[in-house]
Amino acid sequence: MHNELTEKDLELMRQELEYRRNVLRPQLIEDVQTARAFGDLSENFEYKAAKRDKNRNDSRCRYLENMIRTAVVISGKSAEGTVGLYDKVTFYVEEDGESVTCQIVTTVRQDALKDLISKESPVGRAVLGRKVGERATVHVNDSYSYDIVIQSIEPGEDTGEAPLVRF
Repeated sequence: MHNELTEKDLELMRQELEYRRNVLRPQLIEDVQTARAFGDLSENFEYKAAKRDKNRNDSRCRYLENMIRTAVVISGKSAEGTVGLYDKVTFYVEEDGESVTCQIVTTVRQDALKDLISKESPVGRAVLGRKVGERATVHVNDSYSYDIVIQSIEPGEDTGEAPLVRF
């Protein structure tokens, strides 16, 4: 499996990985050693919490390493007048009778609460490459889909403001 990421995504991942390896990991190891010195490990909550935090950090490091290793670098640029990565798109949802504005981003930067929609989501797939005035069908699942009409496209770029998704 390959992860389609931009150069900025990879840069943010490398920065986070470096921080987790060089700054956070030594602190977490020290916390585990300090908590271990408190005595009986079977009833030592501090030790269990420190181990949990260290294991979460190690897990995140493995995730970032895998994402970087398997990444396929993509460009955020699109043809003139078409929806591409980091563009803000306003579309009319015919079923609801309302307009929605969102920004199309890579999957590792999505945040629906901030209107950052993944290019791999149903809406992202439907609008990518479309022009103003075009109609698109958003396929949510096998039994439900709805139509939208692209109203406007505001060209955007990856400024790095959208953080990486946490887990």
